[in-house]
Amino acid sequence: MAKVISVVNQKGGVGKTTTSINLAAALGSEGKKTLLIDLDSQGNASSGLGLNSSEFEQDIYDVITGSCTIKEAVIKTKFKNLSIIPSTINLAGVDFEFVKKMLENKEFKQNEQLRLKIEEIKADYDYILVDCQPSLGVSTMNALVASDSVIIPVQCEYYALEGINQLLNSIILVQSKMNPDLRIEGVLLTMLDGRTNIGLEVMEEVRKYFKNKVFNTIIPRLVRLVEAPSHGKPVNAYDPTSRATLAYANLAKEVITRNGN
Repeated sequence: MAKVISVVNQKGGVGKTTTSINLAAALGSEGKKTLLIDLDSQGNASSGLGLNSSEFEQDIYDVITGSCTIKEAVIKTKFKNLSIIPSTINLAGVDFEFVKKMLENKEFKQNEQLRLKIEEIKADYDYILVDCQPSLGVSTMNALVASDSVIIPVQCEYYALEGINQLLNSIILVQSKMNPDLRIEGVLLTMLDGRTNIGLEVMEEVRKYFKNKVFNTIIPRLVRLVEAPSHGKPVNAYDPTSRATLAYANLAKEVITRNGN
């Protein structure tokens, strides 16, 4: 059965989608059958893998609102062992749609819709990654309820830990009420500029705060990571020899090792 991991941080601009795309591709390159679920209405994970919204009929909004099955929304990418369920701006309306359903049916559980759908395909993959939007709204709560664990990207910049307590409180809430098995897979340091003192200071602060939950791999701030999405490719396909490709390959190996497979 697939390990379901959400990449989550309600703070924007921390490398969440970059990590979702490139970790998924790196896991695929390691021989792991991987599904990436784009759960952000901006659809950046989808476009980052070369998808255009005019090229598919179903997206994650259709899945969680019951307009199609989850298998119908899966698209195989041209990258090794990697499939995706895309997202569009339609997802921004999921809160309203769920309110309607709750008014029509008091038994409707709005935070469990993604989990129920994922259960149908867990046997088909080794890993399912969920790229969450930068908020703690209905979509992200669905991801937390559906997940076995979370990866929290933290950028190596000033105010790096801003909002982390709110995220941790949300994880604790989900653990106590809806998903007692939810765990922190790891905290990932991103966007490190080794030329600045602040980056090193943040690294030390994060390691002190999260201790052994912090991944050994650190994602540097690199031009290749910025360029790759505009070409519709993960960085290991855009520039196989780049430092960014090596970093995400190392992260994938860490995730595989932590999960004993």
